[in-house]
Amino acid sequence: MKIIVNAEPRDVSATDLQAVLHELGFACSAVATALNGTFVAREQREEVQLCEGDRLEVLAPMQGG
Repeated sequence: MKIIVNAEPRDVSATDLQAVLHELGFACSAVATALNGTFVAREQREEVQLCEGDRLEVLAPMQGG
């Protein structure tokens, strides 16, 4: 299925958010996620199903000062 991840088109085979994050290499990272502009809590990721054309934003914390 084709989705948009951080403004880049991607093909993924997984259908739930947690599995997509794992497929894209974000499974071990401390990240925040938003699907189609709506924040998705870590505890809800396995329940959230993705659809063709969805827009996923994956944000990692930054360090610095």
